[in-house]
Amino acid sequence: MNGVALPSFPDARGDRLRASAELGVRAITLRPIVDADIPFLRMLYAQTRAAELAPVPWPSEFKQKFLDDQFDLQHRHYVGFFANADFLLIKRQGEPIGRLYLLREPPGFLIIDIALVEAARGRGIASALITHAQSTAASLGLAMSLHVDRRNAGARSLYERLGFVVVDDEGENSSHLAMRWSADQLKTA
Repeated sequence: MNGVALPSFPDARGDRLRASAELGVRAITLRPIVDADIPFLRMLYAQTRAAELAPVPWPSEFKQKFLDDQFDLQHRHYVGFFANADFLLIKRQGEPIGRLYLLREPPGFLIIDIALVEAARGRGIASALITHAQSTAASLGLAMSLHVDRRNAGARSLYERLGFVVVDDEGENSSHLAMRWSADQLKTA
C-alpha cells in the first residue's frame, strides 16, 4: 500500500499444527509462513478473487492494484489481530499450493483463512486439513468456528459436510456467515 512495508509474520509457534499422517501420504506438508512467501500469497489471494472481479470492467492494471491493496489490508488485519495464530503454508511435493491461518486458543479454534490454488481445489486437501484441525480441537474439548463468504456456495457446502452449522446470519446485507462446529458432534457422528 503506497510503498509502506507490510508487517512481518509473527514467529512460528513451537506447537504449531503439523500435517496429519493422511496428508503426509499425499505429500502435503505444512510449514510456517515467512515474509519471502508474500509474492505467492499475493497471487493466491488474486486467484481467490478472480471470479468476483471477472465481470468488473476495469483495466487489468487497475484490478491488480485493487487486489494488491486488498491483500495488504487483509495481511495487516490478520497479523495485527491474530498474532498468536498458526500462519501455515500448504505445500504439495515441496511446492506451495495454499495457506491455512488457524487460531488455536480457548474457547475454540478459529479458521481465519484457508485457501488453495485452483489446481489443488476439489481434491480433498481442504477437507483433510479441516478434519485434522477438528480432531486436534476435539482432543482439547474445544469447538471451532469460521466465517464464510455468503456467495461462496462451494466453501459453505464443504463446511456443512464437515459438520459446521450457521450460527449467525446477519441478513442479506452481511457479506459473511458465521459457522461453528462442536467437538460434541464427533460423539454423535
